[in-house]
Amino acid sequence: MYAVIRTGGKQYLVSPGEKLRIERTGHTEGDIEFLDVLAVSHEEGKFASELAGAKVTGTVLGLGRGDKILVFKMKRKKQYKKMQGHRQNFVEVRINEILINGKSYKAEGEETAAPKAEKKPAAKHAKKTEAAAE
Repeated sequence: MYAVIRTGGKQYLVSPGEKLRIERTGHTEGDIEFLDVLAVSHEEGKFASELAGAKVTGTVLGLGRGDKILVFKMKRKKQYKKMQGHRQNFVEVRINEILINGKSYKAEGEETAAPKAEKKPAAKHAKKTEAAAE
């Protein structure tokens, strides 16, 4: 199950549970809806013909800036050099569900947002206690 949405002048192929980076929008936190849905596949190899009420919902995970891109212009033998850098702002979004014709498609086995606790290796800890006991 996937959909093609348009936002920020670009088109994205999305499926439920997927994380993607889109250009910065007015949304900085909470839920976000994409109403400009271009295509939806609801079965294997088949596309939905009616997209009137289709929408894609997601959750904003965070804001950020992309890697720096250097733009360098030079005209040889003319003593002209110009260097400019650019970092594109983005919003990271997790797609929650795709709604079309009253049907909702969600990710299978959605993950919880709680972070996992780190486990310390027991072998290192055991060696320290043995050395201290001697």
